[in-house]
Amino acid sequence: MGELIVIFGFVLIAGFVALTIGSRIHQRDLAFKERKLELEASKGSVSSQKIEMLEQRVRVLERLATDRGQDLALQIENLRGSSDTAVEFAAREKAQ
Repeated sequence: MGELIVIFGFVLIAGFVALTIGSRIHQRDLAFKERKLELEASKGSVSSQKIEMLEQRVRVLERLATDRGQDLALQIENLRGSSDTAVEFAAREKAQ
């Protein structure tokens, strides 16, 4: 009878250890999956920001292609992102 109690205690302890290890593995797996989803979501928001920026640039280019105003060169320079050059160009245009 004493041997059965020892065996039963060993089984209980082994079961407890196995469940504890399994629980920790599961927690780490869940944390990994959450982090993966967060990274995918942030990647998606960056992509949508890039798409929005590109759409804005295309709208400006379409307007420039159809609009023949005097400040066409200034708008093109602004679109390139070189505001210093655009300011210098505008100053030269006003001086002439």
